Amino acid sequence: MYKSSNTCKYEFLCTFLLQFIKELVNKSCVHRYDRILKEWEISLIWSFTVSIFCIGGLLGSLMAGSLSSRFGRKHCLLLNNFLAIFGAILMLLSRTANSFEMIMVGRFLYGLNAGVGLSAQAMYLTESAPKRLRAMVGVTIATSLSFGKFLGQLLGIRELLGTEKNWHWLLGFNGFTALFQLCTLPLLPESPRYLLLERGNVQASENAFRKLWGKNDYNKEVVEMLEEKAALQSVRSCSVLELIQNRTVRWQLLTIVIAFTALQLCGLNAVYFYSFEVFRAAGIQEQRLAYAALGTGLCEVSTSLACFMIIESIGRKVLLFRGYMGMAAALGLLSVTVYFQKTVWWMPYCSMVLVFLFISFFSSGPAATTVSLPGEILTQSFKSAGYTLGCTVNWTCLFVLGTVFPILVGNLGNFCFLIFLAVCLICGLHVKFNMPETKDRTALEISVEFERMHANDKASEKKKASEIKVQETKL
Repeated sequence: MYKSSNTCKYEFLCTFLLQFIKELVNKSCVHRYDRILKEWEISLIWSFTVSIFCIGGLLGSLMAGSLSSRFGRKHCLLLNNFLAIFGAILMLLSRTANSFEMIMVGRFLYGLNAGVGLSAQAMYLTESAPKRLRAMVGVTIATSLSFGKFLGQLLGIRELLGTEKNWHWLLGFNGFTALFQLCTLPLLPESPRYLLLERGNVQASENAFRKLWGKNDYNKEVVEMLEEKAALQSVRSCSVLELIQNRTVRWQLLTIVIAFTALQLCGLNAVYFYSFEVFRAAGIQEQRLAYAALGTGLCEVSTSLACFMIIESIGRKVLLFRGYMGMAAALGLLSVTVYFQKTVWWMPYCSMVLVFLFISFFSSGPAATTVSLPGEILTQSFKSAGYTLGCTVNWTCLFVLGTVFPILVGNLGNFCFLIFLAVCLICGLHVKFNMPETKDRTALEISVEFERMHANDKASEKKKASEIKVQETKL
């Protein structure tokens, strides 16, 4: 959700929430101060309520690396559930307490939970999976996110929780999922890689492998991790500043920054926003727009599930490149079809096809591969910092987009697609020429491949350095 009901990713959900929260705000102010707020005051409160989620997510991302290294991936996730549960309690009680401030605090706690959870969960899953299934397991993160969005759309229809009587239950639904994880996660072991590489506990790591993988042979994985540990000599978790300053991982760092920036600035939110205009132009009645929106969410979930089946055979690099190139093409065509949809009767149907194509390319490419990317291209000592940096970039871009997007739409209209098209092209070309394939490779092998791909850059730098040294000697 964004700054106003007119620029919401899921317009129908945001509109009715704005209506109910507006009533709660007015009711609270009348009860406390005996005055009715003006429209701009309510809009300001709504904007702050929406934006505080991104602020919480940013702070959570900044804390995620140190928390997951200090307490472990599993315990970090367990403790993180309490944030969501406390936030849900505030949401559920806000209507009874006649307090819109409880919704603000609840959304801030939700943001903290999301910021910490996104990094910690990605680390836990990728570190616990066998190398041959690592990419497939990474896709489950995107599948869970898309399913969560679809579930929010589904619960938000008026036949379920999208009513004046039940809207606070929709806001507090996150607490039930957190409670479910709090009850089930203790049944699983800690990340084997974390136990071996950061705690140095070989026996506990083997026990975790045995519990996760059963009787499968995990000796090869243990040997590879020990080789990584010997190569790094020290696996002390580096800070974000140390990651930025380390020149040996500068291309991995650049890849993470570009990928997480493009994840938010690729145009998905603009496509969702204009999808309602497209659905209206295609003749879908206003009261049925919520059900049409369910189609977009279902498309994202189904494509993510399909990607789960094919990523191990195709590879992460290919999916990322094809995804961004396909999204760029869809945005270019969509800017044309949306422009002519009021003058050519069949253009809205072309726009509908392009909307679903764009969502398919997004969920099978960037959404499926970006979140777990730092865990694959960085060695153990840089992983926590890599996730912290990537998720920080992600939340920052989300906040900036929520602020700037209404301005872009107001001034450029559907031609704002061209800005997002450029972002997709830049990221796609970077992946094509500057990122190696990660399929069936260890972090050390991927690091070596990065060095090989950019060996010419290092050679030219050394040559320049030697020339400068020679000139200084002559002087």
